[in-house]
Amino acid sequence: MDDGRLVFSVEPAKAADNPRSSAIPDLRVVTSVLADFGYRPEDVDDWVLDGGDGAVPGTVGTGGRAVASDVVVGPHCEPGPEFDLLVPTVDEVVTLDGERRRYTSYSHAAGHVLSAYCTSPFARRREPAFVLVWDDGMFPRLYWVDPEYGVDNGGHLFRLIGHTYATAVHHFGPLHRELRSDRVDDFSVPEERLACLAPGKVRESIVTLLSEVFDEELAGGSERALRYRRSVGGFGSAVEPSVPALHRFFDVTRTRLAGSGHSDEDVLASVHRFLEDLLVERLTQRIAAWKGSGAFNLCFAGSCALNAQWNSALRESPMVDRMWVPPFPDDSGSAIGAAALGMIRHTGIEAIEWTVRSGPELRPTTEVPRGWISAPCTTAELARVLHETGEPVVVLDGRAELGPCALGGRSVLAAATAPRLADRVNDLGHRQHFRPGAPICVVDEAPAIFDPGTPDPYRLFDHTVRQDWLRRIPAVVRPDGTARLQTVSVDDNEVLAEILTAYHHISGIPVLCGSSGFFRDVASAAAWGGADRIWSEGTLYQRADSEPEAP
Repeated sequence: MDDGRLVFSVEPAKAADNPRSSAIPDLRVVTSVLADFGYRPEDVDDWVLDGGDGAVPGTVGTGGRAVASDVVVGPHCEPGPEFDLLVPTVDEVVTLDGERRRYTSYSHAAGHVLSAYCTSPFARRREPAFVLVWDDGMFPRLYWVDPEYGVDNGGHLFRLIGHTYATAVHHFGPLHRELRSDRVDDFSVPEERLACLAPGKVRESIVTLLSEVFDEELAGGSERALRYRRSVGGFGSAVEPSVPALHRFFDVTRTRLAGSGHSDEDVLASVHRFLEDLLVERLTQRIAAWKGSGAFNLCFAGSCALNAQWNSALRESPMVDRMWVPPFPDDSGSAIGAAALGMIRHTGIEAIEWTVRSGPELRPTTEVPRGWISAPCTTAELARVLHETGEPVVVLDGRAELGPCALGGRSVLAAATAPRLADRVNDLGHRQHFRPGAPICVVDEAPAIFDPGTPDPYRLFDHTVRQDWLRRIPAVVRPDGTARLQTVSVDDNEVLAEILTAYHHISGIPVLCGSSGFFRDVASAAAWGGADRIWSEGTLYQRADSEPEAP
């Protein structure tokens, strides 16, 4: 952060083609990343570290053997409503680049709160807003942010960690497993929240049963429920003791459903609806009790804010006037929030100047990968390739996006006109075939194809595909007829808008199918091997043994 502007944000997965949730190998990577953007450690005035797991400050380690270091960081979330999120919980020293450097650290929840608020349109207008945070190892927590007065803490809405639905996936459906950890140990399952559920149907009888079991096991007055509430705190993935009780919750549910004939897919869809209803109901009750009647601004952050269905349900609540979900509600956002907290110590609560394309630069291609050929290719010519070949193309352009969703800078694009194209894209991403790709649509055309079809540049809300388009773009339609839409304008992404406009002109369809493909350069995309074509900044690279296509 420099003078209120986000200069860059780099995640390990995007810096070196690492898997998601990759650890920082050692602190030398910090010096390396700074150098990529023309900075040295001595140029930094304030260092801030995000909070970790636990109810109190604790240590985290960097795993590299060469320059391993344990550092003290803040807690996962605040211990009580009287806790001031804007006050650092840690003021320590770390050795970096051979020098001892002082840093501060806040709670992990504080990072989510301030990243959501400071990047919101509400902050730009200096309007107060509620901020809801629901992360993997955290209970849903509500805050009131007023840039004039600070942050008020409304506590948690209920005692279920954000990993609750992912835990259900371990009990029902194709990802069922017998060996169950007593901690959050699977960060691949939450990816299911990004797109859609298994192709099941919500059964009201199952939702009712889930509510009953929830009350008996976790929320009511039984000794087991009281013991559960005394023992848990929503203090993070590694230390939070909620998970064994969640396993029992779903075991009891499965036992009571025995012989009912309901499919696992229907159970998962019903679990998802139960959690959605609980979230909206408790949020509505808390806001009404806290601020009274009316409609308020709402920000939503934490990994659960990647759930487009829950986002849409919250936005439709009569207690919500306008809603903001940043494109980085996960821990990439809490890191930005940590920097914002450092800024706030000097400036007070201010809006951050930022763009979604603030990730790593695309590494230049100095030579064509072996076994590939290249040729100049305009955006209009690329649109024709997508239309005529029916094959996916990796698109690499400019700086990477912030957050977990590729939005045109590091994407795999394909036509949306045939179901097999969705299967192909899912095969490339090792995703289940019931999960369609995301529709990418010219913003002006979206209302005619989707309901509501309102601008959604970050792919964070649900839209229903209109009846007369269901068969025209099957590769991006979920089993229930909805889609995770990304709208595109020239202001959002000029290159992607040009591709879509040209494709619309050629095919009559202003929609493409998109999926994430975070590669740092053409060479790494070629080494991946999942597609025969890569387009990067005006050049089309094609596998030499594939059938050549004249753009």
